[in-house]
Amino acid sequence: MNIMVIFGGCSSEYSVSLESASSVIEGMDKSRFTPITVGITRDGKWYHYSGETFRIANGTWHESGACRPAALSVDRGARCLLVQAGTGTDKIHIDAVFPVLHGRNGEDGTVQGLCALADIPLAGCGVLSSALCMDKDRAHRLAQDAGVAVPRSMVLSRGFDAAETQARAQEIGYPLFVKPVNAGSSYGVSKVSSPTELLPAVKAAFEYDRHVIVEEAIPGFEVGCAVMGNDELVTGEVDEIELADGFFNFTEKYNLITSKIHVPARIPPEKAAELKETAKTIYRALDCRGFARVDMFLTPDGRIIFNEVNTIPGFTSHSRFPSMMKAAGVSFTEVISRAIELAME
Repeated sequence: MNIMVIFGGCSSEYSVSLESASSVIEGMDKSRFTPITVGITRDGKWYHYSGETFRIANGTWHESGACRPAALSVDRGARCLLVQAGTGTDKIHIDAVFPVLHGRNGEDGTVQGLCALADIPLAGCGVLSSALCMDKDRAHRLAQDAGVAVPRSMVLSRGFDAAETQARAQEIGYPLFVKPVNAGSSYGVSKVSSPTELLPAVKAAFEYDRHVIVEEAIPGFEVGCAVMGNDELVTGEVDEIELADGFFNFTEKYNLITSKIHVPARIPPEKAAELKETAKTIYRALDCRGFARVDMFLTPDGRIIFNEVNTIPGFTSHSRFPSMMKAAGVSFTEVISRAIELAME
């Protein structure tokens, strides 16, 4: 089966995508699947890449001379990649698409919609769930409707009233987190401890999105749960983020300088089981399919509070989703194979 692996993209998480994609390509079971690699540059150009995988990881793939302009055919039933070949066009048959794109223009339902138009099976969540999970405010509302606790928050648009925002923030209570509504990998996220820090943090978050969410800081620690499945769901082991200081920002997520990730989490088995069931509830409430990582908070008094869902979680060697599945006895190669199998159902 030809599996089109898409990487890169017009996103602030471009470099993260390259690392994840190279791991997926290397880890794919080549006896069953042939990866057809398609890279999207930072400015949105699509290329069929036929070079070595290490050039994807180090970011030099589009400079290697192994790229040809390409586009996915949206003719329903054609299921092919159109690749420029001199004055003509080559057609490469595609059985399924495995998007390894993080953030906007890839994880938000856009590429998923393209695959839906082309009627090509897609690994991971579809259009609706991808868009919902990228939107922190709407994801929280739906999870809350499903009976899951969420942080108290407010959403700001450009032109917001500063005085009203300060008053509402005081009601929610400091410390607070300020985040772009639609962004990933903690880009534009700030922890705010006093009123004087609030407006600069909001301004910084608006650099990444036109809506900003201000929410209470939850005591305790963050936990995550890998979920796979369409109708019948399975989970990995719950993990735990141990922070020495601050919060799990971009630097900590991809370098683990002062933080540690424990898999399985250092919690009682019954609490881990409760977290897994809560993760499944959130997964279903947001119409997820294929796979996703559900992030939650566990408070000192044992309450579970929803944080967010990553519909295309990191697939690097130290990423949380593969580590959680490995702890449950599922290898990285098996995770990739299962994701493709679920796409084909």
